[in-house]
Amino acid sequence: MIVKEPRFEISAVKPAQYPKTNLPEIVLVGKSNVGKSSFINCMINRKNLARTSSEPGKTRQINFYNIDNAFYFVDLPGYGFSKMSKQEQEQVGKFIEEYLFKRKEISLIVFLVDIRHEPTENDKLMYDYIMHSKLPFIVLANKADKIAPTKVNNSILGIQKVLNPIGDNVFLPFSSEKKIYTDAVWKEIEKYI
Repeated sequence: MIVKEPRFEISAVKPAQYPKTNLPEIVLVGKSNVGKSSFINCMINRKNLARTSSEPGKTRQINFYNIDNAFYFVDLPGYGFSKMSKQEQEQVGKFIEEYLFKRKEISLIVFLVDIRHEPTENDKLMYDYIMHSKLPFIVLANKADKIAPTKVNNSILGIQKVLNPIGDNVFLPFSSEKKIYTDAVWKEIEKYI
């Protein structure tokens, strides 16, 4: 897909702030620093539309990126590591839950995990949460450029065995850094927009 005019639209923490356009929303979830913002920049071929940071826990609101008035990439705050207080974490958790369970425009959840590591307890919880949401989703094993190309398929299978032993969901490799595997990911996303 060729993206011509992507733009950041709004940061939100409550439904009244969400866009009112009824466009499909492709939602990005994953732990802090797994590469959700980098994923957006990579997919739309821009360097800095979605702000990235080496410091985990920077995204603290739901960020909506309008992609050519066709759909949104929606970047949710990461989980797992953050310098947020317990109270802030609870607040963020509540507005994420409210968004995921009440937003009718969600078309697909893209769940990013790190290909180099076995899924954490938080990853397993998020996977179960996504399964219970009954929304369509794919799992992307990001940072595939950090391991040997010959190990990518086995790493994907390892992650799938932990999260989805029956193997009935889509698991794909991804690398924001090297911009490889984007065609396969676009192919999946285009089914939902």
